[in-house]
Formats: sequence, structure tokens, C-alpha cells
Amino acid sequence: MTTNPQKLSVLEKLGYSLGDLAANLVFQTLITYLAYFYTDIYKLEAKHASAIMLGVGLVAGFIFNPLIGALADRTHSRWGKFRPWILWTAVPLGVTALLAFSTPDFSYQAKVLYATITYTLLLLLYAANNLPYSALSGVLTGDMKERNSMSAYRFVAVMFAQFFVQVFMLPIIISAGGGDKAVGIEKVMTWLAVIGMGMLLITFFTTRERIVPKPEQKSTLKEDLADLTKNKPWLIMLVLTTLVFITLAMKGGSYVYYFNNYVDKQTLTDFVNPILVSLSSVGINFFGEDPVAAGFGLFNAGGIIFMIVGIGLSKPLADKYGKRNVFGIWLVISTLFILLFYFFSPQSVSLMFISQILHGFSYGVTIPLLWAMIADVADFSEWKNNRRATAIIFSAMMVGLKIGLTLGGAILAWLLGVFNYVADENITQPTSAIQGIKLLVSIFPSIPFLIGAGLLFFYEIDKKMELQIEGDLSARRENV
Repeated sequence: MTTNPQKLSVLEKLGYSLGDLAANLVFQTLITYLAYFYTDIYKLEAKHASAIMLGVGLVAGFIFNPLIGALADRTHSRWGKFRPWILWTAVPLGVTALLAFSTPDFSYQAKVLYATITYTLLLLLYAANNLPYSALSGVLTGDMKERNSMSAYRFVAVMFAQFFVQVFMLPIIISAGGGDKAVGIEKVMTWLAVIGMGMLLITFFTTRERIVPKPEQKSTLKEDLADLTKNKPWLIMLVLTTLVFITLAMKGGSYVYYFNNYVDKQTLTDFVNPILVSLSSVGINFFGEDPVAAGFGLFNAGGIIFMIVGIGLSKPLADKYGKRNVFGIWLVISTLFILLFYFFSPQSVSLMFISQILHGFSYGVTIPLLWAMIADVADFSEWKNNRRATAIIFSAMMVGLKIGLTLGGAILAWLLGVFNYVADENITQPTSAIQGIKLLVSIFPSIPFLIGAGLLFFYEIDKKMELQIEGDLSARRENV
């Protein structure tokens, strides 16, 4: 009886997934709270927050990611190409995440400069850590089913990070700071930094790179870039990744404003109080006393729990129908539940929660598929060109991620200014700001998702081609 050398143990899948859990403690905080942190806690003007997020994000997207990708593909060590980067960046990333969410008592100009420097360092170290981590998924195994399984493990871990950040973090920040959000967020980020460092080290020690390019496959950066420009699936995935993260950043960052300024507080209190009483009766008391923070946490909790259910369906659906078809159909379905928010009144709290749950479930099906499809694109490139350049392909996708995150967050902060939002909890927002916040959780974030679904009609790696690529590459590697 022979064993499959490309099969991954449960320990390795779990160890790999912890790396994404650690990274997403940072990433989900950026999506959910960065704009809010800059405007309402650090007290930057919306136009300055938008400029920092846009300027630094574009530098990270167009410079940091290609640079790290090129360096990672050319890294040679006894640990492999990509694992060393996880080891080297674990501690610096945690420290910088803490600094980026600190609130030193500087003059306003110095605060703008401090935010710019710390955000730049954070995105540089995030790229140096997460890009090689993502590329690692393309060299742990060449087995498509194992890759789908690993992606499912990975994104369940992502959901746990997202669950903590979006459900518990705001109440914990308020509690840890005794009502002072600036003090609270520094305390919370300290613990997240320590926990994240430990998880990244576990990832390093529990994984192994199995796919090693042949010596004759060495290529120059110019050749790698030329391969990319001729790789149609890569171009489509680059644009798709950008569009997906524009929506995630815009929608995710808008919800805290939505609950603070649009949702009727009395209706929300009446809705969440019975839930909190039930949870308290079984010892769950993490949501605090603030009804808005509790409602915001429970709202996100419902979506994330059902995202995890959707993730569980992702692998069997992808194995049967192919990643492309499953991704496109469920992305459209998830968008419909975002659009519904445009029609909800401030008192439609129960409908908001139901729509969030259904959106979470349908979007959850797509979550593992994005990165698994990018790994397929790396295989497609090797299949076509007989050269493997995993990290440069993943770095290009990280460009899309960073640009999407940057544009989504910057558009959010910019539109808040356009709609005359005032960062003061003691005043009633103007009608224009309320309408803008409503659009930011419904119409605006729906557009990129729908465009992305349309692009998949031109993506050629369907189920049939997946199997052909897997078989051909497996035969080549056996002959080496």
C-alpha cells in the first residue's frame, strides 16, 4: 500500500490555518475599525484619515507586495522559500500592530505623521508576513482536493479571527478602557500582538514545503512578470480580488457607523436584551452593557457563525462543480442580501439581522475558493510555461487585496466627509450623513461584487481544466 506524498496531516492543516488566524487579528481590525479609529478615537479629520489610508495603501499595493513577492520566490534556505518569512516577521508584525493603534498625545500635525509612519510600517510587515504565508499554500501540496481541504481549514480560522474582532472587540475595548476607547484599544492590541506572534511560530514549525521547482525552472524577474501579463486567469483574479476587498472594506468599516447613527437605539435595545439575558443565563457575558456595542457584536456574530457553515459547504461543492462556478453563483446570492439594507428603516432591526445571517452564509461558501483559485493560477502558469513562480503570482493578488482594502477604506472615509459626517457622539448627524451611511452598507458595496461575478464568465480554469492541470503537473513531477 502506497501513501500519497501530497497528503497533508490534520496537524499540518491546523498549524497552517493558525497563521491566517494570527494575520486576520490584524487584517480584520483594519477592515472593521481603522477608519473609525482614525476619526472617532484618534480624532483625525476624515479627509486626513482618507488620505493616509489611500496614499499608504497604494504604496503598499504597488511597491511592497511585488518587492516581497520577488524576494520570496528567490529565497533559498534550509526551511524553504516561504516559511522563513513567517519566522522573521512574527514579532515585528505584532509590535507594529500595537503601535499603529496607539494614541500618543502629540500635536495634530505630529499625530498625522505618526499615523502615516505606523500604518506604512504595518502594511510593509503585513506584506512580508502574509504574502509568503499565502504563497506557502501553493507549495504545501499539489493535490487539488487536499488544497481545497486546507483552504477550508484556513478560512474557518479566519472566521474565528473575524468573529472575535467584529463580535467581541468593541465591547472589550470599552470594558478594558473603562469607557475610554483609546486606552481600551491599546490594551486589546497588546494581547492580540502576543497571541498572534505565538500562532505564527506554530505555523512555521508545523508546515513543510513539498513542491520544489526544478533547478532548470529558475527565471528572472523580467520573465516572471512577462508570464503574468500573458496569464489571462491571473489578470481576472487580480481584478476580482481588488473588487472583493473594496466591498469588504467599505461594508465592514461602515457597520460601526451604521449602528451608532442609523439603527434606532430603542428598537435595537428591545431586540438584543432577551438575547443577552439568554446568553447570560449560560455564562456568556462578553457583550457589555452598551446596547449599541452589544447589538453590533450580535449582528456580526450571526453573520460569522453562518459564514462558517457556508465555508463547510465550500469544499464538497467545489469538488463537484469546480471553484469558478461555485464562486460566481454564491457571490451573486450574497450580494442580494447586501442590497436589502437599502430598504430597511431604522426600526427594521430583526430584518437587518436576518439579512446579515443569510449574507454571511452565502458569502461563506466563496471564502476558501478565492485563495484556492489563486493557487490554481500558479499551477496554470507552471503548466503553460514550465516555470513555477508562486510568490510573484500571490504577490500580484496581494496587490489586489491591498488596493481593494485601500480603496474601500479610503472611499468610506472620503464619502463620510462628502456626506458631512461629524465625529462627535454627542450630536445628531445631519440627514445627508445618515443617508450616506445607509448607502455605504448597501448600494455602494454591492457594485464591486456584481462586477466581480461578471468577470468569472471569462475565467477559463473550470472543473475540467483543473483536473487536466493537476494530472499533467503530477506526471511531470514524478519524472523529476
